[in-house]
Amino acid sequence: MPFKRFVETGRVAKCAVGKYKGRLVCIVNVIDQNRVLIDGPTSGVPRQQYSVNHLHLTKFRVRFPFTARTHSVRKALEDLKIKEKFNETRWQERAVAKYKRFHMNDFDRFKLRLARSERNRIVTAQYKKLKREVVSNGMLFGKPVKGTKPLPKRRNRVSKKDDKKKVAAKK
Repeated sequence: MPFKRFVETGRVAKCAVGKYKGRLVCIVNVIDQNRVLIDGPTSGVPRQQYSVNHLHLTKFRVRFPFTARTHSVRKALEDLKIKEKFNETRWQERAVAKYKRFHMNDFDRFKLRLARSERNRIVTAQYKKLKREVVSNGMLFGKPVKGTKPLPKRRNRVSKKDDKKKVAAKK
């Protein structure tokens, strides 16, 4: 699969470091190999130069003229509804979950532990019920179901020590 997320004009990115961490911005211009000019009018990030190493590039790209003004960037982002599209991605779902986990207090962690144990109890009960059913009708092991081919008999495995003893006993 070829690489598809290039540092280019119009690429939507997420700030990874600093005051604006987690906010969506748009690359307006590439200054050099390490720096870009970004603008985030919909997320409250002012136009500034930013290190490429501090950006997470998204799959979204908007079209606007080279080094467009903030008004043009805002219009392009709002027309494509980038915020709504990004909120539907798995990336945003994980970020929200991570935020919730980070901000849990002791009581929340306690409630989560109880909920997990309850869920595991229910899952285990269902698993055992299904396993009992499968074993009783012979699908797992034991007697075959009527009309099916019987399973081949298992060979008894003998260890190498036992083989040597048998060979020595025959001589």
